[in-house]
Amino acid sequence: MADESAGGDEELEVEARPKGGMSGKKLVIFFILPFLLIIIAGAGAYFTGMLDSLLGKEQPVEEEVIEEVIPAHGPAAFYDVPELLVNLNSSGNKNHFLKITISLELELQTDIPAIEAVMPRIVDNFQVYLRELRIEDLSGSAGIQRLREELLLRVNAAAAPVKVKDVLFQEMLVQ
Repeated sequence: MADESAGGDEELEVEARPKGGMSGKKLVIFFILPFLLIIIAGAGAYFTGMLDSLLGKEQPVEEEVIEEVIPAHGPAAFYDVPELLVNLNSSGNKNHFLKITISLELELQTDIPAIEAVMPRIVDNFQVYLRELRIEDLSGSAGIQRLREELLLRVNAAAAPVKVKDVLFQEMLVQ
């Protein structure tokens, strides 16, 4: 025990030696970061198609696309709807009228008898819709385009098997 008490008076010197392994920063910089860069570069090359030839993927054979052209069955067919005169919906005391002449563009010339057969239904649908319009609904080109689309929708619903391509305005007078 005398040796232990004698050793207590002496100071122990500790030497600072570097660790046997790498520090955390060096590990990240020299191993993990290059590994991640290689993975990202490989994924980029794969998804851009640069590795397709190395991986043995064949280039897709381009097939010729043949467009189907629907033959026209002659010139366009037009059918004139009788002139319509309707009272517009107005909130004031003054009445506003709409006088409109419409022509229907049909896909086939042979559809004219079918349109003539359902013309009372078409005129009724037009009359009911037009009477609910306000004068503000007809203002500007956007209002006229909405009117055209709505009338086209209604005429196609009324003449179900027959396809009407367009509604053309020949005359439109708002008073």
